[in-house]
Amino acid sequence: MRHKAYSALVCLVLLATGPIAMGESPCSGLVRVLLLSGQNNHNWQMTTPKLKAILEDTKRFSVEVTEHPEQLTSESLNKFQAIVSNWNAHSTHSTGESNWPPIAKEAYMEFVRRGGGHVVVHAGSASFPQWEEYHEMTLATWKVGQTRHDKQHTFTVDFADDTHLITQGLQSFEYYGELWLQPSIQEGTTVLATASSPLTPGGHNAPVAFASNFGKGRSFTLLLGHDANEMDNQGFQSLLTRGVYWAAIGEAMPSQATPEQQ
Repeated sequence: MRHKAYSALVCLVLLATGPIAMGESPCSGLVRVLLLSGQNNHNWQMTTPKLKAILEDTKRFSVEVTEHPEQLTSESLNKFQAIVSNWNAHSTHSTGESNWPPIAKEAYMEFVRRGGGHVVVHAGSASFPQWEEYHEMTLATWKVGQTRHDKQHTFTVDFADDTHLITQGLQSFEYYGELWLQPSIQEGTTVLATASSPLTPGGHNAPVAFASNFGKGRSFTLLLGHDANEMDNQGFQSLLTRGVYWAAIGEAMPSQATPEQQ
């Protein structure tokens, strides 16, 4: 009881003395995640709550959702350890890009460059065709005239790199969903997982999960997750939660939450 009272006092002092350093979470012990939403050419009204629930159900993440990422500032990002993007401008093209003012783009980029985690899910990668740094942070993006996908069907996801902190110990799994082909992949990106489909021409060893660094930050991109039903897949959920944890912390996600995180 005395320890809990002391911890509570420390939290009050920290909060009262001003902003804490980027990503620190002294009071909850949870990884603080900002989930970008509010615009997507997919059903973000269903997938955003699903993503939030998947992360928070692990008892390791505290997730805050914003539907106005164009309002981001360095100050508003300071309390987070990772950004997870379920936002895109694919359906609005240049309009979707121009409504982010330079201050928001700079804050976003510097958050990752200074050590924040950056995670993109599925069509979150279909944004900002003219913003080079965004593509570097996102690792694998939808390129108009090159990238394509077939209708949803069942395929196998295998791990191309089973030594990475995200994928260690994971097993191949069956997945029903969209399989993206020929995304634009940044040089130096590590392909973590691939998928093969006999139903999709060219769908052999198609990369679906990626990891790399941007400055001091870590990026993880998962091209699976077209809709909320696809996100119920346990393989998807394992990749997502491990990827977010690694991007935020730089470590493998422990298998069980500690008592402080319950």
